[in-house]
Amino acid sequence: MNPLTGPAPRVVIADDQELVRTGFRLILTARGVNVVGEAADGAEAVRAVRRLRPDVVLMDIRMPTMDGLEAARRVLAQTPTCRVIMLTTFDLDSYVYAALAAGASGFLLKDVTPAHLAAAVRLVDTGDALLAPSITRRLVERYASTAGRTAPGSAIPAVHRDLAVLTPREREVLTLMGRGLSNTELARALTLSEATVKTHVARIFAKLTLRDRAQAVVLAYETGLVAPGESARSADVDR
Repeated sequence: MNPLTGPAPRVVIADDQELVRTGFRLILTARGVNVVGEAADGAEAVRAVRRLRPDVVLMDIRMPTMDGLEAARRVLAQTPTCRVIMLTTFDLDSYVYAALAAGASGFLLKDVTPAHLAAAVRLVDTGDALLAPSITRRLVERYASTAGRTAPGSAIPAVHRDLAVLTPREREVLTLMGRGLSNTELARALTLSEATVKTHVARIFAKLTLRDRAQAVVLAYETGLVAPGESARSADVDR
């Protein structure tokens, strides 16, 4: 199903600025997305999700009472089928990696275009994930700078998986996903059809109990499949 033309997802907008909530509501409603509720802080967002059962939550990071990171953790714990997109004004926000590890499906900067915002909501509703390119770079840099030097008990939440369950081809696909390649780019790099790539991706998610590509990126770095500094341009594919 085309994520741009499928059924309208039900969305809750959580942001402590009323102007932001109103603007996002108008943008999404005008593009056929069903905004079912709003929240002014993290605690309200958790209650709204429990009551309204939306498909997607647009969650601001910096909110009073309960920040967006803790709210995202609680939302995903109580409603695993819900997707969370974190919103931030800062592409250097220290919460980026922790939010992805906690299960968020991606990040958007608040200066996102209206068309991109609506498309992003529909995209994550279909089970995919997204990251603003600048945030993807910062995610890798921040992980590289913090890995191995956080104090016991304060480390960034890790996703532990046994990669031995993957076939050699699936490990290759996971590695390239970690480097940021899309399904189309994966198909080109591995000389496969996109349908075959999608099958490999689905099997990887099932075997490793991953929600989406965001968690796959996190896992690729945590397990050492991808080293800091590697990117799609530096990927050497063995055929």
